[in-house]
Amino acid sequence: MPTVKVYKMDGSEAGEMQLSDKIFNAEYNEPLIHQAVVTRLANERQGTKSTLTRTEVRGGGAKPWRQKGTGRARQGSIRAPQWTKGGVVFAPKSRDFSKKMNVEAKRGALFSALSKKVADGEFIVVDKLELSAPKTKEMAKFLAALKLDKRTVLVMDNDDVNVILASRNIQKLSTLPVAQISTYEVVANSKVVFTKGAVEKIQEVYGA
Repeated sequence: MPTVKVYKMDGSEAGEMQLSDKIFNAEYNEPLIHQAVVTRLANERQGTKSTLTRTEVRGGGAKPWRQKGTGRARQGSIRAPQWTKGGVVFAPKSRDFSKKMNVEAKRGALFSALSKKVADGEFIVVDKLELSAPKTKEMAKFLAALKLDKRTVLVMDNDDVNVILASRNIQKLSTLPVAQISTYEVVANSKVVFTKGAVEKIQEVYGA
């Protein structure tokens, strides 16, 4: 079982914690992680773009001028693509970009991503995340104490409103309840900070 240090919000050590082998010491599987990230990004696409082709643009039923004898290029419709207000060639249409990934594969990708963060020293555990007031200054102090100067996600075991509000105005910092953690959030951030309670919850949920 991997062991990590547990820190307080002021940066001092508060002991150690053993992590589950199943979740935090899984084999690194880059193709599976890639599949999970691609699936997440694809499912976020709206796919609502749509423009009209020449067959869908209103008007243009009559031939603009006769075929020969005018000295101008032949034209069949004022709604052809080369005309102003004409249709679009290969017009984009609404479509569903969503992808599916089975539950076991999703879990495998998440465990692999978390294990890589632990192995690389980019996984941090704090005993608790609490603020008496929603002050950005206090959250900035916490980040400085743990030297979190890169893109970071805070994974919490509760919805502490003060922490969420205090984090909003800090660039490259996001908060997330442990129930919503996914492979994308893990790989998209340089540092992953879990509360001790969040670690216990995720280990309890996955029976580790």
